[in-house]
Amino acid sequence: MSKILIIINDAPYGSEKAFNALRIANQLARAHETVEVRIFLMADAAGCAIANQTLPNGYYNIERMLKISLRKGAEVKICGSCAEARGLKHLQLLEGTELSTMAELTDWLVDSDKVLTF
Repeated sequence: MSKILIIINDAPYGSEKAFNALRIANQLARAHETVEVRIFLMADAAGCAIANQTLPNGYYNIERMLKISLRKGAEVKICGSCAEARGLKHLQLLEGTELSTMAELTDWLVDSDKVLTF
């Protein structure tokens, strides 16, 4: 089984980096069942995992896209110190995501066949 790690650094909205990263993650899960997808949210991307996002009609919804990734079996971890620095550590996060550490990220890096960074 191939393991792909996707590291997202940008905020959920404002640029399309998180959107495109999750499009790739969801397409991998849809088209390549033997690929294990892991997503690590760092810096402003920690906000991608906040639950109950409300957006105007016509905008993509990062929460919905992350939920698809989770349903398809992706592991999603959030940098704990990044979340804490942004006041997100005690907010409700999406079910299935978890706060993590740099030690876990480095373990994922070493264990992954490919790493994509956004």
